Amino acid sequence: MESKKRVNFIFIIVAFMLGTTVLRHFDVKTLSFKMPALDILFLIAFIVTIYLIIKDYRKTTKE
Repeated sequence: MESKKRVNFIFIIVAFMLGTTVLRHFDVKTLSFKMPALDILFLIAFIVTIYLIIKDYRKTTKE
């Protein structure tokens, strides 16, 4: 019996909110962030969240 692939929706919601925040704070004309230190933290958290989503998805497909 195959197990269904599942995705953690909480991580998806967090990744969506972090991604939109980083995009809103990025200024394309000057290629800089509004609040650089906070936006770097948001970007790191976004990357970690995407990593956890992929890691969890791969783990459920192998089982």
